Amino acid sequence: MAHGKTYLLGIDAGTTSIKALILDSESNVIAFAGKEYTLDTGADESCELDPEIYWKITCSIIQELLQKSMIDPALIKGLAFSSQGETIIVVDKYGKPLRKAIIWLDNRSGKEAKILDDRFDKQHLMEITGQPEIQPLWPATRILWLKKNEPEIFKQVGKFLLVEDYLLYRLTGKFCTEYSLVSSTLYFDFQRKIWWDEMLSFLDISPEQLPDLHPSGSVIGELTSDAASATGLTTNTLCVTGSYDHPAGAIGAGNIAPGMVTLTIGASMAMCVTLNKPITDASNKLPCQCHALKDLYFLLPYGQTAGMVLKWFKDEFCLEEIEKSKQLNCDPYDLIVAHAEDVPAGAEGLLMLPHLMGTGSPEFNANMKGVFAGIQMGMMKGHFVRSIIESVVAMTARNIEMITDKGIEVNTVYMLGGGAKNRIWSQTLADMTGIPVATLTQTENASMGAALIAGVGVGIFKDFESACSVCVKVQARFEPNPENYAVYRKVYSEYIRLYESLKNFW
Repeated sequence: MAHGKTYLLGIDAGTTSIKALILDSESNVIAFAGKEYTLDTGADESCELDPEIYWKITCSIIQELLQKSMIDPALIKGLAFSSQGETIIVVDKYGKPLRKAIIWLDNRSGKEAKILDDRFDKQHLMEITGQPEIQPLWPATRILWLKKNEPEIFKQVGKFLLVEDYLLYRLTGKFCTEYSLVSSTLYFDFQRKIWWDEMLSFLDISPEQLPDLHPSGSVIGELTSDAASATGLTTNTLCVTGSYDHPAGAIGAGNIAPGMVTLTIGASMAMCVTLNKPITDASNKLPCQCHALKDLYFLLPYGQTAGMVLKWFKDEFCLEEIEKSKQLNCDPYDLIVAHAEDVPAGAEGLLMLPHLMGTGSPEFNANMKGVFAGIQMGMMKGHFVRSIIESVVAMTARNIEMITDKGIEVNTVYMLGGGAKNRIWSQTLADMTGIPVATLTQTENASMGAALIAGVGVGIFKDFESACSVCVKVQARFEPNPENYAVYRKVYSEYIRLYESLKNFW
């Protein structure tokens, strides 16, 4: 570990917010900041965002952190990003965006996904890309959609970037990416760690239109003078390739060895099951990707919408709680989730399917919609909040069942993300699965993981083992409640039955 006062910056560019923290060389969090933004969604299943929003919020958050911490910017030695995956940003040869970013939740490229699905054998695809199914969220489908629907823009594309790539470019002027982030593009060979020429040829794009490939933790360069001016940092801060948000969160939670499982309940739901070698059997229906740690891989069971469902409910039906939270200076989600505490396990028969923008694993059904079922007179807001939480947990439980059915042992689930901030999420998961759940003292694990990656990259930390041993601590453990487990076994089976009954409805 380096001596003297040095600091690191970890930035988590999420689906609906950007969060960041400053970490010192002793692994203490010095300051934290975050800001939400609203995605542009349409009736045509579009989901977009002006890329400038990512940049402006990143700059404002860094400025806020510097102001909060009162740290000399020259002492911040490195920064790295944890980034949402699959969101694609197309820029011209000068790095200027040609259109809004197509967010990973966008489902418009369903026809293109079908074209690719017909063209490529599933087992071959799994062996090359680690992806068992072709869904509209993969960037390859968006590139094909762009070629067909916006040909003039397609002709002008200088680079196809993801969110981390774009922000690294704005900071350094260099087009770079890393293995973990591009593992879900459908045009990256995740075992050989090169671009997949066969897919690039089919999409009619060239390797020159993609950023340079690097391992996570690679020093890319110093900030440009423009970036230093915009952020308040100095040109001496080194930019380091970060990670896809799920392995970043895993690192921030100490999940750095095979056999460990972390679960993030953020805007989406995702698990990170660390492996020492890739699993390439397509029948498993579980995505397998490059970890941010050298030579490791991870399984990525995921759900499209998780905490985002509660955010939608908050924005549309909880104006009273939002206003009250301002008066009390507290998190509106705490007030909203408190309603669910007054409702018994099972929400007295109210069920939900949380698939507001299709499903992820194991169903991979882009046409699925969200559903409330079993509404009765006398049900209150708390019933709906609890049913939302239980539905996301049931979606998670189905993926855990897929993992354990393949012989992968899950002894404890480490809960991360916004879901880890309120005990009801963790206890409900323990009760429904019968598996103990643990939360950590640091809940912003993705930005923590990004900071640790930056720290190893610039040499402040010797390795991830030593970094994690200092900063990762268990805060609470949640053991399964036998009575609730019995209730939730029925809820879970009804959740499955409801999905199976409606999976072809739309």
